[in-house]
Amino acid sequence: MKLTFGTDGWRGVIADEFTVANTRRVAQAHAQALRDSGGTAAAVAHDTRFLGDRFARAAAETLQGAGLDVTLLGGATPTPALSYAVKSGGLAGGVMITASHNPPIYQGYKLKGPYGGSATPDLVAEVERRIDAPAPPAAAGTLTEASIQDAYLQAVSEHIDVAAIDRAGVPLYHDAMHGAASGWMEAFAARYLHVPFHGLRNTPSPLFGGVNPEPIESNLAFTMDAMREVSGPAFAVVTDGDADRVGAVLAGGRYFNSHQIFAVLLHHLARQGKRGRVIRTVSTSGIIQRLADHHGLDVIQTPVGFKYITEAVLEGQADPAKAVLIGGEESGGIGVQGWLPERDGIFNGLLLLETVAASGKGLDEQFAEIEALTGMQHHYDRVDLHLSGDLDREGLKRATMDTKTLLHHPVTEVVTLDGVKLVFNGGFGMVRASGTEPVVRLYVEAPTPDEVQATLRQLEELARRFVR
Repeated sequence: MKLTFGTDGWRGVIADEFTVANTRRVAQAHAQALRDSGGTAAAVAHDTRFLGDRFARAAAETLQGAGLDVTLLGGATPTPALSYAVKSGGLAGGVMITASHNPPIYQGYKLKGPYGGSATPDLVAEVERRIDAPAPPAAAGTLTEASIQDAYLQAVSEHIDVAAIDRAGVPLYHDAMHGAASGWMEAFAARYLHVPFHGLRNTPSPLFGGVNPEPIESNLAFTMDAMREVSGPAFAVVTDGDADRVGAVLAGGRYFNSHQIFAVLLHHLARQGKRGRVIRTVSTSGIIQRLADHHGLDVIQTPVGFKYITEAVLEGQADPAKAVLIGGEESGGIGVQGWLPERDGIFNGLLLLETVAASGKGLDEQFAEIEALTGMQHHYDRVDLHLSGDLDREGLKRATMDTKTLLHHPVTEVVTLDGVKLVFNGGFGMVRASGTEPVVRLYVEAPTPDEVQATLRQLEELARRFVR
């Protein structure tokens, strides 16, 4: 069976493509790629998905048998905590057994680099190329089991202004979506904060409460209901299945999307006097560009996938003139200067709480200020078309590129970094086929909510013409 890699590594349906045998095939290829680059040690972890511990042990034993010294992190572990273990331990790489935000029937093998972040596209391609390639014999390495929770939470506490949060007294609400962050934010609050903590869906479950563990509005009915009677500047931090993505629900039960989170964090860092490039994936809001322009910051646009943001961060570490202040993607994956070159839902959730403490304003008030600064009203939605037939990708791409108007808005720019993005004054429409599941994603930002929905319908009609 040929294994196809996506934006972060390899994913598949459990017991169909994602099996113990195939996990060992990938781990063997991964081990050879690490050893050939001089690596001697790696870490392995898993989230709350079905058989995560079994797949993680299979990967760890295979890496060990190929000559690496392996640390197997026990219990459900957030992806950013694994990345922290890799970087702080000086390891050659890491393996995270997770399918992130995908439905519960999926499992995955995420690759992590020695810097504590997503593997570069070159490493992902190298591992994929080596699947089933002959491997030279090697003396077995060691296998050690450990926990990283204490060290990771301590490190987070040193990069968040916990004193300011305590002074503000805003309670911390956390919806773990039954994923890997279950209990982790609670442990942080107990050790480092003196504000009330409220846990939502805070127990591990491989079924994630019956929704896909992605912190988008359609999956957060429970959270919005729980926050409906809450008032003031409080909000609920929401983390996805492996806790590398962040979402938010405001007091009163209002959803606060990933573009708004990205903008608030960017604004907060810039007001602190921090400088650097802003890296945004092609599916993010135009308000990010305008806000960066307001602060005099350069912006780089990349394809979808945090590995491209990681590449930019690494480039900035090698050349201070290209240092990155913040990088983010539409799906809620954000990395900030001074922390890991990695998405981290736990860290970013606490940093959002810091923005409330520092400004004395709720997230909605902060974003309203950003809209005023940029002269842009932000309205956005996304639709995922789950396909029942084969997609004519090239036909869809050509037809989308030929589109001259979205509703009554003339298209002013066509961006083909990843899928097709049609830019118009005050927004964009984008069509992109997922690299990890049979889905076509439609993204729209427009001046009004009605225009968002009408443009989504226009793009959906276009996309469905190319499903066989």
